[in-house]
Amino acid sequence: MSRSVVTAISDRWESALVTTLERGTDARIARRCPDLADLLAVAGSGLAEVALISADLRLLDRTALDHLRECSVSVVGVYPPGDDKAERHLRQLGITTVIPADASAEAVQGALDALDAAGASGAVDDLRSGGEATWSAAEATWSGTPGDARNGLAGPGPLDDDQGVARDDSPDSPGTIIAVWGPAGAPGRTVVALNLASELARMGQTVVLVDADTYGGCIAQSLSLLDEAPGLAAATRSADQGTLDLAALARLAPEVSTGLRVLTGIPKAERWPELRAAALEHVLTLTRRLARFTVIDCGFSLEDDEELSYDTLAPRRNAATLTSLAVADRVLAIGAGDPIGLQRLVRGLQELGTIASPAPTVVINKVRSSAVGARPEPRIRDALIRFAGIDDLRFIPDDPATLDGALLAGQSLAEAAPDSGVRKALVALAAEVCGLPVPPTGRRRKVA
Repeated sequence: MSRSVVTAISDRWESALVTTLERGTDARIARRCPDLADLLAVAGSGLAEVALISADLRLLDRTALDHLRECSVSVVGVYPPGDDKAERHLRQLGITTVIPADASAEAVQGALDALDAAGASGAVDDLRSGGEATWSAAEATWSGTPGDARNGLAGPGPLDDDQGVARDDSPDSPGTIIAVWGPAGAPGRTVVALNLASELARMGQTVVLVDADTYGGCIAQSLSLLDEAPGLAAATRSADQGTLDLAALARLAPEVSTGLRVLTGIPKAERWPELRAAALEHVLTLTRRLARFTVIDCGFSLEDDEELSYDTLAPRRNAATLTSLAVADRVLAIGAGDPIGLQRLVRGLQELGTIASPAPTVVINKVRSSAVGARPEPRIRDALIRFAGIDDLRFIPDDPATLDGALLAGQSLAEAAPDSGVRKALVALAAEVCGLPVPPTGRRRKVA
């Protein structure tokens, strides 16, 4: 049975390759596309099963490849013979099946058969595991020394941390992604995400803290970091263009303390279109290789922009949040411990249950008797059992003075208030996440 193939190949190689396809394979040429726009239009019409794409096709990026995947079009990359750079570029874009432009009919037929064996997902790599070629190329070029972003240095650090816990960089042992989400109303998503990441790093884990809140991200300000060049926007832009590797990501996510890297968010909410879903998913895949844990500070809105969903090339306002929740291994749902915050949490959990994400761990933040009455934890538990059927809760006490002091100093709670009750609750949460015993908190006394 012949396969419908479209080509988008540079003039130098197109004629010879099309002749090889027609005479030596079971492929049927449906259209020879002069540019990316024509290729995407043909894919959207359903005329193509396979697309042969040249490495130098203008404007080719991950977003376009994601559109082809949505149209059930598999992709074969074509690179000039002997051009290792072009081949590497195709693989970094996520194209796993590539052939040289002068490939024999047998080689081309083998590539087409390999697509059939892999299914339509052969168009792009599995973004949860990533392609081995990308990892090996990045790790082979790794260099640099740890940098301190607070002192103006942004050099990459080593792949292994210095706490005796080495990263396992085999493709079968990816890191864990934790998405910190909560409904509207400032329940404390950023405070939990920042301090959870900090405590995990202090427990000897390597961590990347990602600010993916497209409405009001403030990780950079909370840690007194400069945000003129937002790390996440730069990383997604590089991923979309197929130039992001492990070393480049490390440069964009500098160490702010031992074991803790930060990808700062967009400084203005109007820049949300820069965080495209396919590119962001690839960035988060790379963070699995860079650190044992990735902690994502998500935005509150889960609206899926239904009026734009038919157009997979159009940016979506909440794509960053929805993508983060979809790729996460664990979701922490943060709610404020007051009547309004609990009502918003119950409604938010119902909405969260309708999207693709793991079952959430519910964390009640800002717990105080002045808002719900005496013995606030049992009262909150009873309310959530009654209205949401949830009794497995974690509680974080309210301590605005301590949190204000940490924010003023641009520090985590471990640095600003190590003996505080809110910090102890976050230490317990971090220990639960990484499966370690709860370490002692507080300042270490000097031994005379």
